[in-house]
Order: sequence, then C-alpha cells, then structure tokens
Amino acid sequence: MPIATPEVYNEMLDRAKAGKFAYPAINVTSSQTLHAALRGFAEAESDGIVQISTGGAEFLGGQHNKDMVTGAVALAEFAHIVAEKYDVTVALHTDHCPKDKLDTYVRPLLAVSEERVKAGRNPLFQSHMWDGSAETLADNLSIATELLERARAARIILEVEITPTGGEEDGVSHEINDSLYTTVDDAVRTVEALGLGDKGRYLLAASFGNVHGVYKPGNVVLRPELLKELNEGIAAKYGQPAGSKPFDFVFHGGSGSSAEEIATALENGVVKMNIDTDTQYAFTRPVADHMFRNYDGVLKVDGEVGNKKTYDPRTWGKLAEAGMAARVVEACGHLRSAGQKIK
Repeated sequence: MPIATPEVYNEMLDRAKAGKFAYPAINVTSSQTLHAALRGFAEAESDGIVQISTGGAEFLGGQHNKDMVTGAVALAEFAHIVAEKYDVTVALHTDHCPKDKLDTYVRPLLAVSEERVKAGRNPLFQSHMWDGSAETLADNLSIATELLERARAARIILEVEITPTGGEEDGVSHEINDSLYTTVDDAVRTVEALGLGDKGRYLLAASFGNVHGVYKPGNVVLRPELLKELNEGIAAKYGQPAGSKPFDFVFHGGSGSSAEEIATALENGVVKMNIDTDTQYAFTRPVADHMFRNYDGVLKVDGEVGNKKTYDPRTWGKLAEAGMAARVVEACGHLRSAGQKIK
C-alpha cells in the first residue's frame, strides 16, 4: 500500500526510532516534484514522507484563486493514485502552518479526513504540522492540545514546533539567537500538555540551533546532542528507563548540515528530517543548465522560430525530475533510510 495507512505510518516511525534512521520529508509544489520525490525514494529503496507547506499548497491551488485547501487536497488525491506505481510506502504530511492560517489550512484539512474516517476510509493526510513557534509556549500548547485531540480522532499524527527555528519559510521568520535552543523545561511543559502518546501521537520539532533556508556549514551552530538532554530529562521525570527516547523528533532547517551533525541527531531520536532548500536547487539547476545551453532554441532569437524540442516542458521537466530524485536518493543515504523500506 504505497500511501501509508495510519497503522503503517506508526510502524514506519517505530522502525526509524528503533533502527536509528530517519525519513526524508520532501517538500513538493507540483505533480512533477511529487514524482521526483517518489522516484528518489524508489531508487533508494526507502520509504519516506512527502509534505506540502502553506505556500506550496497555495501554489498548487492555482494563481487564480490561490486556495491552499484545494491545492493540498488535489495533490494528495493525485498522490494516492500515482504512488501505486512506486514500490515504496510514503506518508503525506502538511508542513509549517502558523496560527493565522490554521482556519484556512490545517483545520479544514482535518475536517476532510474526519469525514473520510467516519465513512470507514483512511485519512487523506497521515500527519499535519502546527507551527506555534511564534506564539508564547502556553498559547502554542493550548492550540496543540485542541489539534491533537482532533488529529487523534481522525487517526492522524500531529507535528508540533514548540520553540523557534531560525531563518524564514513561507512568511514565518525568526532571528538567529539563543531562543533557537529548546530547554528541558520547555519539554516538560510540552509533555504536561500533550502527554507521552496517551493523548495521541505527536512528532516534536525541538530547536537545537536549526535555521531554515540557505547557509554554509559553520555559519549556524547546531547542537543535536541537546536532543539527548531533552529525552533524558523527560525519562527521569516520568520514571522511564535510562536510555529511553520518549520523543519522536523532527529535524528542521537541515540544509548545509554536516554528516556528523545528522548522525548525532539520528542517534538521539530524530525520525523525520525536512528537506526543501536542497531539493529546490536540485530541481532548478538542470533547468537552468538546459536553458543556457539551448538559448537560441528555447527563445525565438532574432525572429527565428526556435526549437520546439528544447522548449517543450517535457524536455527540461524530465531533467528537473532526475536532478531532484538524485538529491532525494542522497538524502536517504545520509539519513540511513536507504534499503529500509517495509517489505
């Protein structure tokens, strides 16, 4: 079953934590980038996560109306059909949704899945993200509690971001400063509000210096060992055995991260790593190369007719898909998910 059922998605996450690997969560903005992600997973023999941000969903909804729900639902329905041709299992996820977009994105999408589940079907998406990092932690967790209850009823996993990730993504931005590090107290307050699975399963995007966007290695101080401190603090407080990993962590803002930083994050309970900036570049770079190499073919220069075979979107689109798929394969290798697909 290429699109994971709720049971299979839980199994995927459990396998990742136990095996100390993580699933690449690839942001898509079109049917073409969806195919690139699926192709990359298939070539790496890795299961994975495909995700759609608010900006991506607005783009998918078309520039005439820019409706996020229409865009997200359309691509999800498309994915349920085309994923059947790929020999891997994928989960569908919605990425960062701030407070001012909850009523026009996550809540309506939850309603779609609630209706599907009432009719005896599986939810349309397997997980949704609530990004309350711009709110106070108290307000963030209050909203997360409401969303977790609805998500649980719809057999969906909720992702929460409790403290800021630096940089900017889809209009949500945070300065790069000391607030980018989640504390044990933050983690305790999260568990007090959301439980440890008893109120519904959630993924935790804790901050350890993460920054969205483009940066060179060394420009951002990542402390993935902080995740171990958070797990140990919660395990000690709630009487869990030493070495327990109460949280399912998500690694945001990973572009430019070193292999060592990624490995440390995996050892400490990261089961999902978002990848967007690098795959955007991998998709666009072959297109730029094609346009520069075929300048007089893709344009009608000096009154000529150009070359239809070079400006046909299928020609450069295939190159873009291959470039992005190769970057997904690379990500699967870095995150140790390659070869780990559910048989």
